Amino acid sequence: MLSEQSAATVRATLPAVGAAIGEITERFYARLFAAHPDLLRDLFNRGNQASGAQKQALAGSIAAFATHLLEHPDSRPDAMLGRIAHKHASLGVAPEHYPIVHEHLFAAIAEILGDAVTPEVAAAWTEVYWLMANALIAIEKRLYEESGTTAGRPWEVVERVEETADVVTFRLRPADGGPVRDFRAGQYVSVQVELPDGARQIRQYSLSGAPGEDVRQFSVKRVSGDGAPDGEVSNHLHGRVRVGDVLDLSEPYGDLVLGDTAARPLLLASAGIGVTPMVAMLAALAAENHDAPVTVVHGDRSPADHALRNDHEAYAAKLADASVHFFYERDAEPGTRTGLVDLGDLDVPAGTRAYLCGPLPFMRAVRTQLIGKGVAPADIHYEVFGPDLWLAQG
Repeated sequence: MLSEQSAATVRATLPAVGAAIGEITERFYARLFAAHPDLLRDLFNRGNQASGAQKQALAGSIAAFATHLLEHPDSRPDAMLGRIAHKHASLGVAPEHYPIVHEHLFAAIAEILGDAVTPEVAAAWTEVYWLMANALIAIEKRLYEESGTTAGRPWEVVERVEETADVVTFRLRPADGGPVRDFRAGQYVSVQVELPDGARQIRQYSLSGAPGEDVRQFSVKRVSGDGAPDGEVSNHLHGRVRVGDVLDLSEPYGDLVLGDTAARPLLLASAGIGVTPMVAMLAALAAENHDAPVTVVHGDRSPADHALRNDHEAYAAKLADASVHFFYERDAEPGTRTGLVDLGDLDVPAGTRAYLCGPLPFMRAVRTQLIGKGVAPADIHYEVFGPDLWLAQG
């Protein structure tokens, strides 16, 4: 809980800080990477830094946390904190990183806001920062304890499957021959690769295989920049990684998991490469003999672009009560639909719990349609690949 004195100061200064937060985070990252270039080389996503996505996510999360403290002083925004903590744990973020962030973030605030940062203002925002940081440290500690490690592990590629022209699936086993820890459908792993310039960049990929297997499986879409630089890691994995190569993988993390699904109608909606966690969820539901209704929705550019389509259909076919609706922008086949995903004429049973994964415009549209059909907002869960700009935007 924020102290009364600090709450008053934060409330008074939040408009000014909020208006300048974009400049503050830009200055923060410039300072941070000048002092610690290894963090940009080996921890932070260089693509997200170049695009500005990470700056937007950080700015939004700080503003959202401060706003929550003012509007709900007796609670914490645990959904936001949990999502951030899972991502941090997959990257190996440690408690000692937080003082470094504090040093450069508050130096950036002082540089941008100048004389407006009085000792009282600095103390109040320091309190906000450490409330957020200590909450994250505690959640990350629990996640590390559950996984049994903070480190990655070498895994050998044992199979490579070309799913589409732009998506490849990798199947890996532990290089040390040790056991494979199970995961919850919907979770992801961090994959670290060494690039030609020596940087060891990390990306997260949803596990697309069935839980309980003795391999890890993830599927990677090649990222084309469309005027910006192409995705460094996705193109490296597509172009260079073959059977017999070894990759460093984290333990599974992520909070988009099924939870207690007994007797609950479910809706799994995806678009593009967002299909990956949904296929794992369908596999888990099939293994559990889930018998309540399951509505499967997917949108893609064409059937040829629909990665993991065979698995998508096969796992759904194993369920007692599943309906499948595929939407393609072009080349739609009999039994599928042409155009963008539209839930207008779909039956969504009362009490449905929904899981979404795909581009933000897709998820916003589907969420709006679900709420219009009576689905409770608390029953709509989502996964964003990359910085969570949806969460940061409130």
